[in-house]
Amino acid sequence: MSADTADIETDDASAATRTDTADSAASTETGVPNAVDDGTPRAPRSAGSARGASVFDRVLVVTGDDEVGRAAVDAGLDVAAAHGATVDALYVVDTTEHWDVVVERRERTGEALVEDAAARGEAVGVDVEKRFRYGTPHEEVLDFADAHDADLIVVGSARRTGFARLVRPETLPVRVQRDASAPVLVVGADD
Repeated sequence: MSADTADIETDDASAATRTDTADSAASTETGVPNAVDDGTPRAPRSAGSARGASVFDRVLVVTGDDEVGRAAVDAGLDVAAAHGATVDALYVVDTTEHWDVVVERRERTGEALVEDAAARGEAVGVDVEKRFRYGTPHEEVLDFADAHDADLIVVGSARRTGFARLVRPETLPVRVQRDASAPVLVVGADD
C-alpha cells in the first residue's frame, strides 16, 4: 500500500467519524436516530396503523377481463394478506368510445370480475370491497385512489408489440403510474 492510499483511507475514516458525530448531533436535535438536518423536508415517520406497522392499509386492484387482470387481483390479494389490508376491487366501464350494447356487456363482465375478486379474497381472509366506475379508465382509477386514500394501486399490463404500440402508446398502467399519488404495482400475466 502506498503512502497516498494510506492518506485516503485515513481521510475516509475521519470523514466517517465526522459524519457519525453529525448524525448523533442531529439525532439529539430532531429526536430521530441518525437523522441529519440538512434543510431538506423529511416525511414524518408514522407510528403505524391500528393493525401494527403495516405499510399498506388499503390496496386498490384494477380488475380486467383478461389474464393480466386476474394476475393483478392475485397480486393485490397477496399484498393485502401480507399486510392485513383491505382491497378495493375496481372495474371501470369505459364509456368514452363504445356503444350502449358494449357498455351493458362490460357492466355484466365487471360485475362478474369484482364478485370473483371478492370470493377469492374471502378464501384467503382478505376483506374486498366491490367497486364500479364509469368513464375514462385512467382518470377513474386515479380519482378513486385519491378519494379513498389507496396506499397501493395494482394494475395488470400485457406485453404489447408491433402495431398496438403505435396506435395506443400510453396504456392504462403508464397513465396511472405517471399521475398517481400512491405507489403503483404493475403486474404481468407471467409475474
